[in-house]
Amino acid sequence: MNNAPFIAAAALSLACCGMPALPSEAPRPNVLLIAIDDLNDWVGSLGGHPQAKTPHIDRLAARGTVFSNAHCQAPLCTPSRTSILTGLRPSTTGVYALEPWFRTAERWRDLVALPQYFARHGYRTLTTGKVYHDAHPPPEGRAPGTEFSVWGYHGGFGPCPPKKFVETPEGNHPLVDWGIFPEDDREQDDWKVADWAIERLESPEEPFFLCVGFRHPHVPCYASKKWFDLYPADSLELPPVLEGDRDDTPRFSWYLHWRLPEPRLEWLRANGQWRPLVRAYLASVSFVDAMVGRVLEALERKGLAERTIVVLWSDHGWHLGEKGITGKTTLWERSTRSPLVFAGPGIARGATCRRPAELLDIYPTLVELCGLPPKRDLEGLSLAPQLRDPEAPRERPAITTHGPGNHAVRSERYRYIRYADGSEELYDLERDPNEWTNLLARSRREGGKGSEGLGGPSDEEIEAIRKDLARWIPERDAAPLPGSRSRLIELKGGVAYWEGAPIDPEEPPR
Repeated sequence: MNNAPFIAAAALSLACCGMPALPSEAPRPNVLLIAIDDLNDWVGSLGGHPQAKTPHIDRLAARGTVFSNAHCQAPLCTPSRTSILTGLRPSTTGVYALEPWFRTAERWRDLVALPQYFARHGYRTLTTGKVYHDAHPPPEGRAPGTEFSVWGYHGGFGPCPPKKFVETPEGNHPLVDWGIFPEDDREQDDWKVADWAIERLESPEEPFFLCVGFRHPHVPCYASKKWFDLYPADSLELPPVLEGDRDDTPRFSWYLHWRLPEPRLEWLRANGQWRPLVRAYLASVSFVDAMVGRVLEALERKGLAERTIVVLWSDHGWHLGEKGITGKTTLWERSTRSPLVFAGPGIARGATCRRPAELLDIYPTLVELCGLPPKRDLEGLSLAPQLRDPEAPRERPAITTHGPGNHAVRSERYRYIRYADGSEELYDLERDPNEWTNLLARSRREGGKGSEGLGGPSDEEIEAIRKDLARWIPERDAAPLPGSRSRLIELKGGVAYWEGAPIDPEEPPR
């Protein structure tokens, strides 16, 4: 509830009676958290794809601050979302796989997650759609007053056609599909999620903390014809790829996505599906942008925009052929880079911050922006200095983890990757934005010549950069929580294990 009118009235009454006025206290801002599933940097304001049409996200960016170098803590739904909402790294929680729910661990049973912290400080917390991973919390954990005050429409990935449009390899997974469906956007679960959020904004109880989670453009990439029409097939630009791109990457890099249902680029090309998938992904991006627009328009229509902090983020990126794959679960730029936008009171408008940022930073940033007591056990950094001045310094790079011992460190210019077996990669994103040249492989292969002939760093400079970034690798990796399995990669006794089964070191990468 907004107490400002009552405070003002009381102050006026006391003043009229000759008594000193009560100290005025500005009401705390509302929070609207918008989560988008598997959205990479194919957003107009980020420039990841030259044809991407996202007018509503771009309009939000124009009235706020875009973090153009923001990265997830894990390139997988459950560990990423767990990290965002707990304020802890996967290497701390032990959440690396799609399961289990983090509260099954005794250590984390009473951890105060982001919405709970706001509820404890007077906020009404509401959720709709996919905010935590779809399987979490389990149904018995979704009672009012548990993780959120109010649980709204949850929905799913529906509707789906009677039969898949595309028969895909690795088990023909029911969600790995794309095509024009349904005819009416109002049939989509994401439309219904937006509906629920809009209804709550019609008569809000302030201050509120409203989380809205959209599933597009996560597969299946279904959207109605009008969104596909935005991207004519004959003029569609495919993402740039380099033949033999993986020749200078370690074998262990394949293990992070060893047996996944998302098809490889080789299969897409052989089956004439690369262009259709890229087109369907972009159509899905534009559809979800429209859903974001519907919620933001309701916020503005009700006069709430100027007293609401809006945070829009995606849990991680998504490959569409780069590095020879589709999907996520890699430690490269396409998989770790995530949209992150803040807008609202006290936030610089129309600004772009190029400092490294982590999705982990959302929790401490909102605590500071809303004037709540600092929470000392969070592992992220508040982005409030950069929201006031996008050139404000940042004390550390962004760190992404996928499975124990596998980490990427992203500074303003470089990406350093170290895998659990000690193999490494280093990329200069300023000169090599597609990450086609692993500087460490080149330097070692050519006997220490580095890339001097290409105008890049010398061997000595490469080693200095490597050492500087390597110091940010987490010193300890928590063991995976009991019950961890789906998409879990581990190194045990010098042997790589995928989802609990050893990988044959002679098996060729697929």
